[in-house]
Amino acid sequence: MAKVVITGGSGMLGRWVVKHFVEQGYEVLNVDTRRPEEELCPTLIADLENLGETYSVLAGADAVVHLAAIPAAHIRTPEVTFRNNVMSTYNILEAAAGLGIRKAVIASSESSYGIVFAVNPPSPQYVPIDEKHPQLPEDSYGLSKVVNEKTAEMFHRRTGMQVVSLRLGNVIPPEWYARFPSFIDKPEERDRILWSYIDTRDAAVACRLAIETDGLGAVALNIASDDSSMNVRSRELMSARYPGVTDIRAPLEGYETLLSNEQAKKLLGWQPTHKWREEVGIQRSV
Repeated sequence: MAKVVITGGSGMLGRWVVKHFVEQGYEVLNVDTRRPEEELCPTLIADLENLGETYSVLAGADAVVHLAAIPAAHIRTPEVTFRNNVMSTYNILEAAAGLGIRKAVIASSESSYGIVFAVNPPSPQYVPIDEKHPQLPEDSYGLSKVVNEKTAEMFHRRTGMQVVSLRLGNVIPPEWYARFPSFIDKPEERDRILWSYIDTRDAAVACRLAIETDGLGAVALNIASDDSSMNVRSRELMSARYPGVTDIRAPLEGYETLLSNEQAKKLLGWQPTHKWREEVGIQRSV
């Protein structure tokens, strides 16, 4: 039974990732700054900005899933957000390399494309946004994710460690689906995230597959549901909020995601299965 360290396992996404790995038979250690509401595995309280502590929590692990971070802009000051997110990720990968750990997953974000937290948000250059779309953040959170992806590439070059950066869409735990009816018919809502979402349970599966799959090198993958979070067709959403975008690289005949997940499906054999309409019980508009 392989041992996996999951950082941030007490958080909104982390608890679902811990649950999934435990259910799949892994030995799991949660590392966080607080204890989880539900104890599914042992938890260590640690400061991942301290390299010595980071070495200690990773000792004996076969792989690491690094989710711990300040999870968005404007929660802490910009410099604290950047320092925490960048240094904790560097320390995780430095310690993993030093301990001979060969596989790591780190949480990146759709915010790295530069739309989410921009003062004057730009339009996407094309849709659906795939991993080749320019990353042009204006905020310390999005910048920290770009730096972390570059850090992952550096460690892969230096050590051969496999590091998968998951560019997560808007993460939705099951209890949040009750909020959807309040915005699903309003194109102006959630336009900065291109109306994307990803169920925590599907994100957890992506984390596991990124550990179990071999030969990925250092790669960044969008993780989003197959459909948007809206009850408005995707082409109509674009016309309403981003009318200047003419480079549309998919048919967009229905409610397709505008954050492409094709690479994750191809490389990981991953398939999101949880849909907001099924959770809420709303039929698609015609």
